[in-house]
Amino acid sequence: MGSRLGIIDLGTNTFHLLIVEKNGMDVTTLFHESRPARIGQGGINNRIITDEAIERALTVLRFFREQLDLFEVSFENTMAFGTSAIRNAGNQDSFCEIVLRETNIPIKIIDGNQEAVYIYKGVRYGAKLGSAPSLIMDIGGGSVEFIIGNESQIFWKQSFEIGGQRLMEKFMRTDPLAEGDKKKLYNYFEETLIPLANAVHQYAPEKLVGSSGTFDTLIDIDFQHRTGDWSPTGQTDFPLPIEEFYRIYSLILNGNHQERMAIPGMIALRVDMIVVAVCVIDYVLRSHKINQIQVSSYALKEGVLADLMGM
Repeated sequence: MGSRLGIIDLGTNTFHLLIVEKNGMDVTTLFHESRPARIGQGGINNRIITDEAIERALTVLRFFREQLDLFEVSFENTMAFGTSAIRNAGNQDSFCEIVLRETNIPIKIIDGNQEAVYIYKGVRYGAKLGSAPSLIMDIGGGSVEFIIGNESQIFWKQSFEIGGQRLMEKFMRTDPLAEGDKKKLYNYFEETLIPLANAVHQYAPEKLVGSSGTFDTLIDIDFQHRTGDWSPTGQTDFPLPIEEFYRIYSLILNGNHQERMAIPGMIALRVDMIVVAVCVIDYVLRSHKINQIQVSSYALKEGVLADLMGM
């Protein structure tokens, strides 16, 4: 009999639950679902998880609790990881206590460095990185992790608190994003991402490898455009042609909420945050002259799994 594990990624916008059965090196996915909790909404830039956000979190976690019970995952094998919104919240202790009391789910808060390591392991598990250095990028609602690494090691990593929810609340005052605010946003990237510029200069990565949220949606929009269908569920490694990225980028930047929602492949959870997110991607591609994009559908939670398996 293998052991069952429940891995939860408590993201700023989305909570993810992965339940697997592990037999030696064999892993079977029993359940996998992502639900919007939006715990960053309304409070992230004031370092607080609002009461409404706590209620939304509990609604999702009560559902996760039912699934964990259904699949008989033990308390010891239940792991929930708190990232940007939780690690920066002044009320993180009371948030974790309420969650434990109401759902019996223990939360482990990880810092940006640990988060970057897990993301790297997840991306490497899902996508073929190759031996040349790649720039791995995970855009969350609270933070963005950048890792420069290849299939065998990490050369450099850093987490920046410039996630989509933060940027949206700071810069997106109109919809579509006004030219002046877009300039402010790009100037902000210029100032904030100096350590990234130094690392890119040192390691010269040839491609951008994206994971999470925005990148998953970009792949879905690409597939809908080319095939009229969603991306295949079994596939975890995708190319995203640079021309296709820029086709989607201009649709996203030129449209308002309603027009973006009409793009086949778009989802409601992502429709507003994707505006600032594609700006980060565009900024990184252009300032570092990268013209190749690859996407891994594996991220933090699969990285935790890979880590547990000694991969």
